[in-house]
Amino acid sequence: MDSISITYALLDPIMTVARPVVAFVTAFVAGLTENLFSYNRQDREIMPDLRCPVDGCCDGVNCDPEKHSRHHTFFEKLRAGFGYAFKDLWTDIAAWFLFGLLLAGLITVLIPDDIFSRYLGSGLPAMLLMLAVGIPLYICATASTPIAAALILKGVSPGAALVFLLAGPATNLASLTVLVGTLGKRATAIYLSSIAVCSVIFGLVVDRIYGYWGFSAQAIVGQASEVVPLWLQWAGALVVVGLSIKPLYRLIASRLKRPVNKAPKPPEMVPLSPPSSCGPT
Repeated sequence: MDSISITYALLDPIMTVARPVVAFVTAFVAGLTENLFSYNRQDREIMPDLRCPVDGCCDGVNCDPEKHSRHHTFFEKLRAGFGYAFKDLWTDIAAWFLFGLLLAGLITVLIPDDIFSRYLGSGLPAMLLMLAVGIPLYICATASTPIAAALILKGVSPGAALVFLLAGPATNLASLTVLVGTLGKRATAIYLSSIAVCSVIFGLVVDRIYGYWGFSAQAIVGQASEVVPLWLQWAGALVVVGLSIKPLYRLIASRLKRPVNKAPKPPEMVPLSPPSSCGPT
């Protein structure tokens, strides 16, 4: 939900709809392809996580989930939801979002306006390049959105930006290594191929949609903020900055903190037990 909201704010309604729809289709294709070519058809028992999302008071095994669903009041559930949104969720994405904004600012300032339209533009070569950049890049869905907006403003087609939005968060070298170890090489190859093929195909489709309706992606990027009053924009910005202070401070403090090498403690003297009389010593 956070990436969808930021996509609407920084890009446009077409990309806001296309991004989750294409992600759903890509995931469906990857899972279906894996099932069709699966050699290990042993049924595995799936253990769902039935713990209480409010305060973890129920593990879902020793208590009835239907009975426990009425255990907390509506206001307790609402408070838990807001606590997750403004604490846990934003703590996870605040640093990434700041990184994306800084990188988008550097692209906007340092790269000439016509460099992408002259040498990259649209079409299959641009999408393959975005695919080559996005697959090994370690970036989350939230941080990739302002970068995609900056690329569109510099002349990259919306279809190529969509390829970057799909391939960047879905793949990176670290996650591919983990996937090879957990799912195997064949499943990882199917996963990576599904993302590459589907993102390029739908990128071409999105470019056709923009061209058919005569929309200019550069003209409508970020225009959703115009419907929001200026005072509400500043209030929202101040709230976001206030919520970001604590997680960013923790991140910077953890990076600057160096482990202190402490002298090892001398081994404790353990008294020896007396010889046993039940056998040889």
